Amino acid sequence: VASAASVFDDEDTFKILIATDIHLGYLEKDAIRGNDTYTTLDEILQCAKQNEVDFILLGGDLFHDNKPSRQCLHKCLTMLRKYCMGDSPVRFEILSDQKVNFNTTQFPWVNYQDENLNISIPVFSIHGNHDDPTGAEGLCALDLLSASGLVNHFGHSHSVEKIEISPILIQKGITKLALYGLGSIPDERLYRMFVNKQVSMLRPKEDQDGWFNLFTIHQNRSKHGPTNYIPEQFLDDFLDLVVWGHEHECLIKPTLNEQQLFYVSQPGSSVATSLSPGEATKKKIGLLRVKGRKMKLQEIPLKTVRQFFIEDVVLADHQDCFTPDTPHVTKKVEDYCFAKVTEMLDEAERERLGCRLTPEKPLIRLRVDYSGGFEAFNTSRFSQKFVDRVANPKDIIHFIRRREQKEIKDESSIDYGKLFKPTAVEGLRVEDLVKQYFEAAEQKVQLSLLTEQGMGKAIQEFVDKDEKEAIEELITYQLQKTQLHLQSRGVTTEQDIDAEVRLFRDSKKNTAEEEKDIQEAMNRAKAHRLERGDGDFADQDVSDVNMDSDEGSVPVAAPTRGRGRGSRGRGGRGRGRGATASEPKPAGRGRSQKSSTTSQSILQGRGM
Repeated sequence: VASAASVFDDEDTFKILIATDIHLGYLEKDAIRGNDTYTTLDEILQCAKQNEVDFILLGGDLFHDNKPSRQCLHKCLTMLRKYCMGDSPVRFEILSDQKVNFNTTQFPWVNYQDENLNISIPVFSIHGNHDDPTGAEGLCALDLLSASGLVNHFGHSHSVEKIEISPILIQKGITKLALYGLGSIPDERLYRMFVNKQVSMLRPKEDQDGWFNLFTIHQNRSKHGPTNYIPEQFLDDFLDLVVWGHEHECLIKPTLNEQQLFYVSQPGSSVATSLSPGEATKKKIGLLRVKGRKMKLQEIPLKTVRQFFIEDVVLADHQDCFTPDTPHVTKKVEDYCFAKVTEMLDEAERERLGCRLTPEKPLIRLRVDYSGGFEAFNTSRFSQKFVDRVANPKDIIHFIRRREQKEIKDESSIDYGKLFKPTAVEGLRVEDLVKQYFEAAEQKVQLSLLTEQGMGKAIQEFVDKDEKEAIEELITYQLQKTQLHLQSRGVTTEQDIDAEVRLFRDSKKNTAEEEKDIQEAMNRAKAHRLERGDGDFADQDVSDVNMDSDEGSVPVAAPTRGRGRGSRGRGGRGRGRGATASEPKPAGRGRSQKSSTTSQSILQGRGM
């Protein structure tokens, strides 16, 4: 990582604004927090314009909901048009085959080379797990922005059997940048594909050591299970920098992976979507400068993000103040929590002094471990004392119990921080709950026709994306396939049928065939819904009532058509979509002239 600023900010330096997990539309119906995500996106785009960046790189989850509301789409389109369109020249050229890079649109070329658009700051984005492609068409909200010419959606893999990541090859002066991207894929599936060497990254055949390799990914980085994450060691060692989305804790400072020798930057989210410790880290975005093979990442704190303070209290640690046998102990505990919350509010007030952009009401969370005979007090009554001072009055207090550790005799050695066990499930995915249920269930209630992964996916589609027929369609589809299999095997007796059904199910577990079957069933459910006229862009709105929820589903609104800009006579496109490099846009548009040298889009695969 370069340290001297003097070598940057010239005609050979890329300036890239990096952000991830903006979650537009989160709690947009909330009276206090409804505009938080929109205000912060406005700050991010304004920062990009003030710093005259070459382009913006988003690492997924631009939208919080898979089907954003009309209000959410309207505000997003408005801000992108306000800050990303204009006459300022784009000073880099794309050398790779853009039909391969932008394979989800009918306009397979970068938006700033479109003769009908005037783009000054291109936006490149992969999709996340919240705004991922769904349905038979495989479309997501980013594809609406792509069709409108405001965002370049890349990194979408169409295959469940093999993934080839082809980079966008970009050059500015003498600096050559290979931009890789991979949109969100279920972690267990992607983990398995890496292990089976079904993921490869393509590289330029010529001058491989002359490229700065930047990769953006949207997956679990921390380990949530044996295969429910992507180890950094799975990524190839020719990479220079990995921008990691999906994880909300801001760890934006590049850290070196000692084994693979590339750097990893985790920008984190720009809004707190759950009241957990990782969200309390100060939110930042990054300004990345790349010149040759050197880079420098400048951290930019966000000023419009709502403050969030979280503390843990273990009542058993305060024997000098109260014990379970103390008279009126519940009232004393409530008074103690009142004092702690007041201290947190005072700290928030001191931090906010001099920063007029920071929202007035902070988020406050006090996690209270009341193990050891204490009783919980009325949180609703407690919340009324702070209803005018905090943004989340209903969620201030969260009571938790620690696990009973009978084998531990020395009470002074107990680490209460490690023994916290929430009384409610926080951050656990639907498919994880399904898997845990069947792992713990008795043999007589195990699945015999469906796999646990298939059932989990169907329930997830039902819960997260409102696919009401997902479960029924999966059962029907698997029943038909199983019946055909039994007929082909000529099985007739009841005992043989049961055994053959289990063998048939087990043979498909954790295979590409299982993924195909699940996807086919989900596509059928989507097709049936569309036949009934219940399309993606329904007019109803769904309010998000769970303040801690990290999931939601709000229907999308169809984008409106913009005016044509062809009357300004901009001439040929120069999209660079073949074996030759991108041609220059007409000089009258203020675009930089691009060389017509032979394209460097001839790539070779490198297995991972």
